[in-house]
Amino acid sequence: MTRFHMVRHGPTHEKTFVGWRDVPADLSDTAALARLEAALPPGALVISSDLSRAVQTADAIAGTRHRLPHDPDLREFDFGDWDGKHFREAADTHPDLSRVFWETPGDLAPPNGESWNTVADRVARALDRLHAHNAADIIVVGHFGMILTQLGRARGEDPALTLGQKIDNLSVTTIQRLNPGWDVHLINHIF
Repeated sequence: MTRFHMVRHGPTHEKTFVGWRDVPADLSDTAALARLEAALPPGALVISSDLSRAVQTADAIAGTRHRLPHDPDLREFDFGDWDGKHFREAADTHPDLSRVFWETPGDLAPPNGESWNTVADRVARALDRLHAHNAADIIVVGHFGMILTQLGRARGEDPALTLGQKIDNLSVTTIQRLNPGWDVHLINHIF
């Protein structure tokens, strides 16, 4: 049994697609970081995506917990040609694809990017590897899309339903891997 406490990185204040583009997190809300650090299990392992916004957030909340190496499989969606563009720009250049990508997530991907299913599989493999640590609690600092794909996996629901779930910066979503199956404890909880 492993509980994954998935934490979304600190805010970036970007108004465009941010996938694999490496932008820093704003960690100026030290009170929020302190509350989050205090609320998470003290003996948990900590891991993050290798993108700086996740690394910085994980470092800020790790405290004395054991820090595992960054894992690129925990990255956000690769938005390909859309990364750095405003949503309107994607709609202008790819009107049908940009609509269907959000309405029926699955196998469709932005040009030179990743689909929902590709990200879900990539992140699931990472969590499966982490489960092998036999730790009761693992704090996984990552990204909006990364968290949503695994919440959908735990709930066994259609990606279109999961995509409507709000995941705030510095929030915690906790899923527990059981033998067999999953349980969902918290969704988008802010301490």
